[in-house]
Amino acid sequence: MRQDELKRWIKSYEDFSNKPYICTAGKLTIGFGRNIQDNGISDIEAEFMFNNDMKRTEQDLMTCRWYINAPSPVKDALFNMCFNLGLTRLLGFKKMIKAIIEKDYTNAAIEALDSKWATQVGERAKDIAIMIREANAED
Repeated sequence: MRQDELKRWIKSYEDFSNKPYICTAGKLTIGFGRNIQDNGISDIEAEFMFNNDMKRTEQDLMTCRWYINAPSPVKDALFNMCFNLGLTRLLGFKKMIKAIIEKDYTNAAIEALDSKWATQVGERAKDIAIMIREANAED
């Protein structure tokens, strides 16, 4: 059997899911029957997904004028936050975004730290807040 025929045949038995699920054998599975519980993913697969996530993060942020108009350190900080949170959750930081629009980077940094997210990610939030705050030196 040729490779493409073999793939089609196997896919006919394996449902596709773009989200993890528990298969009939009780294993965490994704895609076309990929047992990620036992097999995990390779370094190459992880890099591929990471690069796709970076592209998606950039595409999401480019829809936000307040991101586009922000100075570079703030953009970098927001990119890091968006990568971690996703755009929908980032948009929940309304006071931080308002402060960024007003170029009040000290207050924006404070607002980033005044969140459940900051307690969850610890040093990452502190580093992001420092980057945002330091944008004041660029003005």
